[in-house]
Amino acid sequence: MKKILIISILSAVFATAHECGDAEIQADLNACMTAEYENADKALNAVYSSYRAVLNNSQKATPKNAQAAWIEYKDLSCSFESSAAEGESIRLIIFNQCLTKKTKIRTEEIKELLSYREGDLACPMSGK
Repeated sequence: MKKILIISILSAVFATAHECGDAEIQADLNACMTAEYENADKALNAVYSSYRAVLNNSQKATPKNAQAAWIEYKDLSCSFESSAAEGESIRLIIFNQCLTKKTKIRTEEIKELLSYREGDLACPMSGK
């Protein structure tokens, strides 16, 4: 089990080092990963706002509830995924990396919803 944890931690560090290339100390790496997550979150919020803008008022409650549930899932899931490193300096990196990954995936999911065409029965906006 420790071997898996060490491999996971090293994978996170190497992936993070690639994305935050100039960070040389822990504080810089933490700041970089936090900024990366914040940028992903801003992109998600922009796409989500665009999606809600094309819905009529009767359609807005369900995506709002789904997004709130997704945020809770993301936070809990990333807390769990980084829990093996509790008390370690790398925990924040693993946590932010998880948040960023899940946020980018969610952004793509909502972009897909925006790409549906009227008349597509899989499109939640078809009844507009």
